[in-house]
Amino acid sequence: MTVTDRTRDSASPPGRRGTGRRLPLVLAACCLGQFMNVLDASVVNVALPVIADDLHFDEHNLQLVNNAYTVVVCGFLLLGGRLADLFGQRRVLLFGVGLFTLASVVGGAADAPVTLVLARAFQGLGAAVMAPATLTVLGTTFTEPAARARAFGWWSAVSGAAGAIGVLAGGVIIQWFSWRWIFLVNAPIGLVLFATVRWVVPETRPRRTGTGSGLDLPGALTVTLGLMASVYGVAESHVYGWGSARVLGPLLSGLALLAAFLVIQARFAKNPLVPLGVFRNRSVAAANLVAFFGIAALFSTFYFFTLVLQQVLHYSPLRTGLSYLPLSLGIALGGWGVASLVPRAGPRPILLGGLALSGTALFWLSALHAGSTYTGDVLVPATLLGLGMGAVLNATTNAATAGLPAHQAGLASGLLNTTRQLGSAVGLVTLAALSAARIDARAAEGAARTDTLASGYGLALTGAGILAVAGLVAALFVPVRKQSSSPRGDTEKVAA
Repeated sequence: MTVTDRTRDSASPPGRRGTGRRLPLVLAACCLGQFMNVLDASVVNVALPVIADDLHFDEHNLQLVNNAYTVVVCGFLLLGGRLADLFGQRRVLLFGVGLFTLASVVGGAADAPVTLVLARAFQGLGAAVMAPATLTVLGTTFTEPAARARAFGWWSAVSGAAGAIGVLAGGVIIQWFSWRWIFLVNAPIGLVLFATVRWVVPETRPRRTGTGSGLDLPGALTVTLGLMASVYGVAESHVYGWGSARVLGPLLSGLALLAAFLVIQARFAKNPLVPLGVFRNRSVAAANLVAFFGIAALFSTFYFFTLVLQQVLHYSPLRTGLSYLPLSLGIALGGWGVASLVPRAGPRPILLGGLALSGTALFWLSALHAGSTYTGDVLVPATLLGLGMGAVLNATTNAATAGLPAHQAGLASGLLNTTRQLGSAVGLVTLAALSAARIDARAAEGAARTDTLASGYGLALTGAGILAVAGLVAALFVPVRKQSSSPRGDTEKVAA
């Protein structure tokens, strides 16, 4: 089964039937959907202590509020991306928006831990469908290279900035309202988004081919369960340790299932969920590696930077949120600012420059201590980090979807979003373990509490800087790709 790149309503790209009068609304809908996804993942972190007190979570179960979301979204992202190819991008996007909105309302009304955890899991399922669908819509609707780069630029900027804005929104909501509104606010946004998608987003129609049209159910089952088990094991490691059966069991099971998935795709699947030949596209393979390291660095920074501001510099939740504004604006400006450069220069130089800038900023932030000031020690590196990561998010999106036919747009989107989620989960857990070990060691030496925390969090931010450098090395393998100015965007010039 494939998906044609022809659409049937007036939201078509310029040059097609109906021209592009609704294209700004298509872009706005896709960006709003991605904003909801990323914002929800970050805003909850600020509210966790209040949620724990109100719903009487115990210390070990509180992590389920985040892990239920992360495990499900990681497990289903790849399948969610493929669904848009198989069943139509608008239909799948509407399903994701509806499920995410309904789960948000249930979460906001939760009166027991189990209800909230289940709501978070269904939010994750909605996000796993919605996130790749938004990227698929952009990839199939904006086909002219410059317009495509601008669309990806806005999507990437919103995606990155939403994580930082979530901290600000969480601080405002917790201080002035109730934690329940971090979920309930999604209801009116979701309704507006649902109506907008239904009105402006073009539908793609699958067409049957001689090879069949069925979904690869064995592949979908093994990769979904394999990813969920692997991410669950990683998420549990910071509570039980890497040698625990509660960590090794899920990890080994997940790896076995993922190995079975690869065998199914290579030998048995008539309509593989992931045609392994896609990785022969060097741009796709390298861009996903860059995304893994880049997102591992960025989203780990959101967590540890928040802890530094609150526990080392002793900022209130609201002041912490306001301190994120330069980072948020930097991501937005970085993603938007390179949009016109990517079609001309190709993604590789943008990736190299953005990751170098981000790594420098992270090493700078790792030196923060109790005597640091915001204007002297935080403002400049936070802004530089935002600019660098905004550029990286844009260029990675372009590279990860370059050179693929329209019927694999959802596959590429699902791969990219899965890689990002895995990067954020693995990066955070790994750096949290390093940070905790450093804090324990410094505490045993009798160091002051603030100095101990600054040392541990500083080590984590140093680790984030190293991840950015690893991403820079991976970016060297992205081909030099200059897109032509052809209105259809069919032609690309590639050099090693």
